[in-house]
Amino acid sequence: MFRKLILNKSLMVFTLFAVSMILYGIDYMLLGSAKDLTVGFLGNFAFLPVYIIIVTLMIERVLKERERQAVLRKLNMVIGVFFSEVGNRLLKELSAYVVACGDLKHHLLINGTWKEQEFSTTLEYLLKCDIKIESSRCNKIILKKYLIEKRGFLVSLLENQNLLEHEEFTDLLWAVFHLVEELEARDDFENMPQSDIDHINGDIKRVFGHLSREWVMYMQHLKNDYPYLFSLAVRMNPMVESPDPAVY
Repeated sequence: MFRKLILNKSLMVFTLFAVSMILYGIDYMLLGSAKDLTVGFLGNFAFLPVYIIIVTLMIERVLKERERQAVLRKLNMVIGVFFSEVGNRLLKELSAYVVACGDLKHHLLINGTWKEQEFSTTLEYLLKCDIKIESSRCNKIILKKYLIEKRGFLVSLLENQNLLEHEEFTDLLWAVFHLVEELEARDDFENMPQSDIDHINGDIKRVFGHLSREWVMYMQHLKNDYPYLFSLAVRMNPMVESPDPAVY
């Protein structure tokens, strides 16, 4: 294999050299002046370093862009696994803690007709929306048990080096980990002082904020690149009261 590669490179160098000689020969026949040919050769040779710099920078840019796109594809696969295993159910569970959640759910009812404008409007709404969390309205023991069960999976996600390319998703994971630790540290959620309730509310609000925005961006990615996955994700939207996978 190595020998074949050397032969191919040698053949390419010989071919290029032969083509160059032929072209210079044609140039000499047309001009009929070795002086003009030499001047032209030296002029081209003087610009050779500039050519090399330009070509090198262009190739480097193309390679970096291809590498970035490959990393993003792998990262989106990781994000997809996260939502399949944890994120979708967690989004549904935490939405029950949101006070007056009807308007929020309305903005998250993504369907197949959505375009870039709808996604952008929803992301802007989520950034500006100051949601209110009331943790006393739900059973935090169930949430605690679910997150503890999924902690091993979440830890495995942090081992993926591609996450370094996506700070927002990394922030989401850290927010979820912190919520797990806060819930696990408490054996009882009865008779909590108001200051402690407010603290838990803040932790849930942080997770829900990161989670909802990441979910919308992930859905936008599916809409653009994987329509067949987007179709199922729309039908199984965690913001729908009773999602139905059937196609009608």
